[in-house]
Amino acid sequence: MARRFSAPYQSEPVSRLASWARNLAVFSVVAVVASIFIVRLGFLEIKPALATFFAGLAVAVLSVLIGLAGSAAIWQNGSRGMGRIVLALLINTLVLAYPAYLVVQYRRLPAIYDVTTDPSDPPRFEALAQLRTGEGTNPAAYAGLSSAAQQRRFYPDIEPVELEIPVDNAYAIALKLVHKRKWTVIDERAPRPPLRVGRIEAVAQTPIMNFREDVSIRVMPDGEDSRVDIRSASRYFSSDFGSNAARISRFIDDLNAAADTDVIKPVKKEPAVPAKPPAKAAKKQRMTNGE
Repeated sequence: MARRFSAPYQSEPVSRLASWARNLAVFSVVAVVASIFIVRLGFLEIKPALATFFAGLAVAVLSVLIGLAGSAAIWQNGSRGMGRIVLALLINTLVLAYPAYLVVQYRRLPAIYDVTTDPSDPPRFEALAQLRTGEGTNPAAYAGLSSAAQQRRFYPDIEPVELEIPVDNAYAIALKLVHKRKWTVIDERAPRPPLRVGRIEAVAQTPIMNFREDVSIRVMPDGEDSRVDIRSASRYFSSDFGSNAARISRFIDDLNAAADTDVIKPVKKEPAVPAKPPAKAAKKQRMTNGE
């Protein structure tokens, strides 16, 4: 019985729009994934790789539109291909979900790429300055007053870190956290009070596309305590979608937690050595035993 009812449907042609929607969806995911690997592995410059990425997104959008047109056509003429359209929509949802999230972030967050705990005197990019000279890269100099004003408005909690530990301990903790995050260290200079402050320059990467974001950490004495300032700046684009502020906030939290542990760490005591009795007392005791 089921075969008799399904036979007329099986004889209907497959919608060409449904096939186009599926094929374009598959092409879009291949283009997007290929562009991500190109950027991560550094096979091409950033611009052609991003051109491939955005082309893949455009194809995904086109696939969605063709899929909707195909759905309307199938509804009208009863042709086959709804399964292909559903598959295309699922693929396109996966491809477009993260870019859609970034668009929301772009509209919600400030269009800045340089964030620091000390806008009046930000940690400098010295060794990193040589890596920010290519075409399309942001300058090594701090972004300026406009960026500082937007940072204060949107990220008021990003401030210098005051630690109640010696500057050498603070530097060692900061360097350990940098290595724990697997940032690429470009330069490191331990503090030498009172003439030299501690500096760490490193390169972090975004999770998916591996875009380079440069980090400079300055550690200086503050009496018997220490102060740490951090700067994180995207190497490309005028907006970081909040990644630099998030990186600094997480680093500050981990730095404070590690410093608190360093403060309350128990002092290791040497085992007590039993005191020997005075020589005269020992001699007197032997004389008493002899009597």
